[in-house]
This record gives sequence, C-alpha cells and structure tokens, in this order.
Amino acid sequence: MTVASATGRFRRSTPTPAQLRATAAGEASADAAMAQVALDNAGDGHPADTLVVPRDLTAAAFFDVDNTMIMGASIFHFARGLAARKYFTGSDLAGMAWKQLLFRVSGRESATSVATGREQALSFVAGRETAEITRLGEEIFDELIADKIWAGTRALAQMHLDAGQQVWLVTATPVELAQIIARRLGLTGALGTVAESADGVFTGRLVGDILHGPAKAQAVRALAAREGLNLRRCTAYSDSHNDVPMLSAVGTAVAVNPDQDLRELARARGWQVRDFRTGRRAARIGVPSVLGAGAVAGAVAAGISHRRNA
Repeated sequence: MTVASATGRFRRSTPTPAQLRATAAGEASADAAMAQVALDNAGDGHPADTLVVPRDLTAAAFFDVDNTMIMGASIFHFARGLAARKYFTGSDLAGMAWKQLLFRVSGRESATSVATGREQALSFVAGRETAEITRLGEEIFDELIADKIWAGTRALAQMHLDAGQQVWLVTATPVELAQIIARRLGLTGALGTVAESADGVFTGRLVGDILHGPAKAQAVRALAAREGLNLRRCTAYSDSHNDVPMLSAVGTAVAVNPDQDLRELARARGWQVRDFRTGRRAARIGVPSVLGAGAVAGAVAAGISHRRNA
C-alpha cells in the first residue's frame, strides 16, 4: 500500500493486521471458489480439458447475498434450521438476533467485539466435519431459503448468465453454505468466509478473517486475477454500505434494496439503484435483513451457548 507523504512523494506503508487478515481471507475465498468449480466441472461428464467456458471470458457479475439475493440474512436462516435440529435453543437464536440488531442500530463495532466474535466462530466449528455442515446446508436451503430468493435479483443474475458471463455470490456467510446457494441457483460459484479444515474436519481457525467489507473486495480482485477478468467490465450488486469497497472495485455498481447510506452514496456517484421491496413487505423484513454484517459471529455464538449448556 502506498500513501502520500508531506513532501508529495509516495512511500510504502506497512499493512495493518486487519488489512493482512482481509487479504488472506480474500485469497482463501478465491482459492476455495476455484476449487469448488473444478470439482463441479469434473463431475459434469465433460473431460477436464474440454470444459464449457463462458462466451464472455473477461466479464462477470458479483452479488452480495443477504438482502440482495435473498430476503434477510442467510446465516440467520441457517441458524434457525440448526435450532430446529437442537444444535442450540430458540432463546439462543433470539439473543443472536437482538445483538445483531443492536449493532446495526448503533453502527458501532469495536476491535474487541470483532475479536470476540471471531473467537466464538472458531470455537463453534472446531471439530465438526465439513460434510456435516454441507449436508445441513442442503437441507436448510430447501426448508428456509429457497422461497426467500428475490425474483428481481435472480432475474438480474440470469441476465448475466444469458450474456455468457460468470456470476458469483460474495458473502460473509460460510463458504460451504454460500456454495450451496450458488449451486441451487445455477450460478458459477461463491466467495465466502473460509474456515480451515484438515482431513474433512474444521480445525477451529479461520483462514484470514470473516469475508466482510474490504475482504470482499480482496476476494473479487483475487478471483479476477485467477480467471483473467477485466474488473472494468464487471458488475457488482449489494444492499449494504459495508460493501462499498467491492462496489468500487468494478466498472459498474448497482445498489439493490439499499440501506440509507448506500442509497445516498449511489445517488452521489450515479450508481444504479434497484429496489424490489414494497411498502409493508419492506418493513416486515427489516429485522432479519439487518443481520448481515456480523451475523456469522452471532450465529456461532449461539452455538457455543448450546455447547456450554449441554
């Protein structure tokens, strides 16, 4: 990273720990995305050297998930499914929702709370099999997520697919769940939060950090480098001001169901705005939709509570 000095010259600054974690998270997410696509392609009946590739090889679309592609927060719906399976209690789930609502209302997230949330996330996944999370994700998608896809956003994604472009989800949600959503929607793949695993079991360590804010932009850039994409020809969609780094990394930014801060910024920068909410429906989804930013840590915190009380 370079910064301007008082003399007008540029000097290289030392990345902060948060920047290093964001970079690591982005790189890991891109690696996981490419690995999953390779697996999917290897199992589709086509020889590896004759894979069908998109017609438009240098353009792609990147979609945030929570309140952009689906109504509410995907991890909250996943947590509801886990609660129904007695992974933790309904009161734990309510506590998670309330904590996330308070965070979004206050707009403040301290370094301590971020670190605590990260530790809670690691404690919850440690020792669990990756196959178990994938299996549960498939079931919970059918039960709680499939009917919450925004038809308007799905149509936008299909527009890019029909143009021969890649379409990727980019989300703080665990990559295993994000990939299920992408696969069920017929998209190219997903960039999500990566938890380290060994021999099919989560180790209890994140690779880098939660894929949020600047880390999403890092993941998009890393994927673009691997796929030979021209970011100026790419499009990004999101509902949240937190995703401005990702929206700013591409040539075309679109605010979908935007929060107030993003709506104002989109107006100032001349970005497109698409809002598929109407009247009371928008009000009804307000509470679950605010759970996106820190929901990964919140959901797994509820899981920890169940473990401790079990």
